[in-house]
Amino acid sequence: MRAVRLQEHGGPDVLGVEDVERPAPGPGELLVEVAAAGVNPVDTYYREGTYTPVSLPFTPGVDYAGTVVETGDGVDAFAVGDRVYGTGIGNTANQGSYAEYATVPTDRTVSLPDGADLVEAGAAGVVAVTAWRALVDHAALDPAEYALVHGGSGGVGHAAVQIAAAVSARVLTTARPEYHDDVAALGADEVLDYTRHDLEDAVLSASDGGVDVVLDHRLDDYFQFDADVAAQNARVVGIGENSPDPGFANDTPARKKDVTYQFMSMFNTPDLRVPLRGVAHLMETGELSIEVAETYDLEEAADAQRDVLTESFLGKLVVTP
Repeated sequence: MRAVRLQEHGGPDVLGVEDVERPAPGPGELLVEVAAAGVNPVDTYYREGTYTPVSLPFTPGVDYAGTVVETGDGVDAFAVGDRVYGTGIGNTANQGSYAEYATVPTDRTVSLPDGADLVEAGAAGVVAVTAWRALVDHAALDPAEYALVHGGSGGVGHAAVQIAAAVSARVLTTARPEYHDDVAALGADEVLDYTRHDLEDAVLSASDGGVDVVLDHRLDDYFQFDADVAAQNARVVGIGENSPDPGFANDTPARKKDVTYQFMSMFNTPDLRVPLRGVAHLMETGELSIEVAETYDLEEAADAQRDVLTESFLGKLVVTP
């Protein structure tokens, strides 16, 4: 089979396509013919060596969707021909999904309903599971609550807008002006330009004085802001930052309002199948769609990893072997 491989850590140019032996599934594993593999910033961290793969050479790719072509010993819940999707490979003994075939553990794989698109599902894993964990599991977002999603046009952001809308929350988000109509169509009640000088006032006005839940992907930029726009007993869920030193200029608003801050990583999910099933249901019912901004073939994987860090786009980038 053909697979993207890196023999050494470095920039995108270390990625190349090689002919390698097709793997066989071990106990509790599936061999999946990959239809699509989402491109995530975390893929670039493995390539650079910030996150060290199990061994080199290495095939990147955390997300996957495709069709089961072989099952390993002890697998009863899946059969050859099943459509499946999942996430969380490439950071264990399993190689990643930028390949024509990949072995995937059944504990991070679920069946894909017929109403869900394989390419969208291949891009869904990291972003939709992160959004689900943040809003449903950690924040316990309730109907009619105000939810602020920073960066509603991004991968996690555009999934979070739709999941919050599916919960019947009142959704506020920020985005570049060129994406406002698109993000509103995904379910946001209010889309604000994140560069506006009166953003805090705009959020407070749109939320009747404060938001109940915040999903923040830029804690170093918005840590204080989140407290300032929070309602009483608000929950802030932090999923990332550009600089690992977020902090308060003034913690009084957070203390006065009993604001709870929760930091999370998708890779800590106790059972990935739980949010994956929830996301699959929303994709089947049409309440969640993953916007695919661009697809790349295996030979273009280096371009995909450059673009995921440097380009502005709505939704996700996807490798389609």
